[in-house]
Amino acid sequence: MKETIKILTIQDISCYGQCSITVALPIISAFGIETAVLPSAILSTHTSGFTGYTVRDLTEDLPGILKHWEAEEIFFDAIYTGFIGSIEQFEYIKDIIESRLKSDGKVFVDPAMADHGEFYNGFDQDFADKMGELCKIGDYVLPNTTEACYLLHKPWKEEFTKEEMLEMANELSSFTKKHVILKGDTHEEGKLGMIVLDKDEASDVTIVYNDKVDHVSHGTGDVFASAFVGATLSGKSPDSAAKIAGEFTKKALEETIDDPSHGYGVKFERVIPYIPELLK
Repeated sequence: MKETIKILTIQDISCYGQCSITVALPIISAFGIETAVLPSAILSTHTSGFTGYTVRDLTEDLPGILKHWEAEEIFFDAIYTGFIGSIEQFEYIKDIIESRLKSDGKVFVDPAMADHGEFYNGFDQDFADKMGELCKIGDYVLPNTTEACYLLHKPWKEEFTKEEMLEMANELSSFTKKHVILKGDTHEEGKLGMIVLDKDEASDVTIVYNDKVDHVSHGTGDVFASAFVGATLSGKSPDSAAKIAGEFTKKALEETIDDPSHGYGVKFERVIPYIPELLK
C-alpha cells in the first residue's frame, strides 16, 4: 500500500471568497495529499473588495491545538503556511513546525501579506520582518514582487527589469533553506513567469513561463501556491511544479474571465479535473 502523505496548512478561513484554506484544502486534496487545516483566523469574507467584514483572531487557540496533537502523536510530512492572522502567531507557528513536522518533512511558506505595492489591511513592516524569520525555516518560499520587496526592505515599482528580478531572487536566497519561487516576471510578451532558484546550486536558476490571461482576480496567489505544493508533494521538481501551478492558475482565470461578478476569486473548482493531465 502506498504511504499517505499528510500536510498541515496554516492560514485563515474566509467564509466567503475563494482564498486561503477554502482554496488550499480542495486543491491539495485533489492531488491525493491528505490535508489537515489549522485556521489562523476566521473572516466573514476576505479583505479585498469587501467592507465591514468580521474577523475572529484564533491566536489563543494555537497552543491548545498543539498540546492535543502532541498528546495524540500527530505528525506531518509537510507544513504549508499562508495568511497569518497576527504578528503574535509567528512564534506559535514555529513551535508547531518544530514539534509536529517529521524529521524529513518540508516547509512551504507563502508570505501572503501584500500585493500591487501595498500591504494587506492590518499588516506593516514589522509584520514583514517577522514573516522573513518564518521564511528562513522554509524549504520553499513563494513571494510575489511586493512581498519580496518588503522582505528585502526594497522599494517596489510597477516594472522590474529581468536583471533586477534575478537579483531579487538571488537576495531572497537568504530567506529560505533551499528554494525561492519568485512570481511576477513579465519579460516575455504574452507570458507570466516565475523565477525558480535553488540556493545550493548558484547557477541553477530557471524562469518558467505560462500564457498570461488578461484578467485580475483575488486569490490567484493562493491557487498557485496550493497547486505548487500539491505538485511538489506528488514528486515534481520545483520548476515542473511551478509550471503546473502556473497552468492550473491560468486555466482557473480562463474559467472566470467571462463572469464580471466573480472578481472575488477564480473558479478553480472547474479546473480540478485537469490535475491528472497536468501531472503527466
